[in-house]
Amino acid sequence: DGRSLELTAREFALAEVFLRNAGRVLSREQLLNRVWGLDHEPGTNVVDVYVSYLRRKLGAGTIETVRGMGYRLAP
Repeated sequence: DGRSLELTAREFALAEVFLRNAGRVLSREQLLNRVWGLDHEPGTNVVDVYVSYLRRKLGAGTIETVRGMGYRLAP
């Protein structure tokens, strides 16, 4: 809508991954690997936390949860 947003480096990196993969479902493991450079860490919720941050800044309907699979940028 033409307004500016301030994003942290991690938020920006996560948003960029979603934008480059618009419409695709990305698993938590894929996001961990691409944004944080970490292999699968089953106990971490860092992806969920940062998706929550982006939703607050971009709007609740921007990033969808696909149950059992991961997240995707809403069409």
